[in-house]
Amino acid sequence: MALRSEQGDGPISSRWDCGAEKADFNAKRKRKVAEIHQALNSDPTDVAALRRMAISEGGLLTDEIRRKVWPKLLNVNANDPPPISGKNLRQMSKDYQQVLLDVRRSLRRFPPGMPEEQREGLQEELIDIILLILERNPQLHYYQGYHDIVVTFLLVVGERLATSLVEKLSTHHLRDFMDPTMDNTKHILNYLMPIIDQVNPELHDFMQSAEVGTIFALSWLITWFGHVLSDFRHVVRLYDFFLACHPLMPIYFAAVIVLYREQEVLDCDCDMASVHHLLSQIPQDLPYETLISRAGDLFVQFPPSELAREAAAQQQAERTAASTFKDFELASAQQRPDMVLRQRFRGLLRPEDRTKDVLTKPRTNRFVKLAVMGLTVALGAAALAVVKSALEWAPKFQLQLFP
Repeated sequence: MALRSEQGDGPISSRWDCGAEKADFNAKRKRKVAEIHQALNSDPTDVAALRRMAISEGGLLTDEIRRKVWPKLLNVNANDPPPISGKNLRQMSKDYQQVLLDVRRSLRRFPPGMPEEQREGLQEELIDIILLILERNPQLHYYQGYHDIVVTFLLVVGERLATSLVEKLSTHHLRDFMDPTMDNTKHILNYLMPIIDQVNPELHDFMQSAEVGTIFALSWLITWFGHVLSDFRHVVRLYDFFLACHPLMPIYFAAVIVLYREQEVLDCDCDMASVHHLLSQIPQDLPYETLISRAGDLFVQFPPSELAREAAAQQQAERTAASTFKDFELASAQQRPDMVLRQRFRGLLRPEDRTKDVLTKPRTNRFVKLAVMGLTVALGAAALAVVKSALEWAPKFQLQLFP
């Protein structure tokens, strides 16, 4: 029988275990904060380390740290504010009315309990940021959902820095979404089913039979999940991850959400309405850290270059922002990093398993559950190490992308 304290508030051993876990958590958090500050204070800044910190468990931990690290991940000078337009953009912009409507509908994106006056002030800043970026970049076209991304940056870093960061993001990671047509956005969505097919053919075939398509994931992709997640902590955790990764990582994260909900999908009626309704209602209690790790694993095992042939509208591939991203180009070269990472990954396995691809296309659903959905549990730190190492080489190419 477990001993209990005189106050009768639970077994002493259980309380000791909880206290030890909390102390271990605090120690790890403190170490990570120290490592982030060390990377920030390096000369030059150790962007590779900052990427690892953003990807690894817990991400960048606090908004105070994000205000320092997000500019580094986007190669933006935080001390160089964007010029203020002398024009009356609200009168001149063709997008003003639509932006105004979207911002007015964005009440749920602000913290609960925020004073109305403060929230209204932030909404005015949100409008100004969007109109200024569009005015400075006439090649960009506003889309509904763009404000969901902008408001996330506004709430974390403030108006001035948010303008610089979102402008850089809009001309690179989000560029395809801001074309005059949705052709490139559709092309990116078309990577979703090939990823699912590589991991779980049964689930893929069920969804194909239901003719559900990929439109359920559109709002996930174009808002970086900001529109569909109610907890702001989860939103910024994903932004840490996406800012440190390849522009196509959000579609890999979308795929792991669908894979995670495999049984729910297979239990549905096999028709478009039923499956679309299920998948469009994203759960709020997802195991985010596990899914982030799995998305990274899938990116390493099935890089965009290997999926491109299976994605629809392949003739458009070279015109997407992802195709101009240096990681993507390098992935097609002879000595591509994903092959090196696969070799490292195999090195972590038992000798008798090293000839197998851990995430190869399975023949049975049971194998999928063991090899993919149980990857983090089975390999623990090894799987996460692959995710961390996947982008160690990215910053030098990022610097070329962001002159």
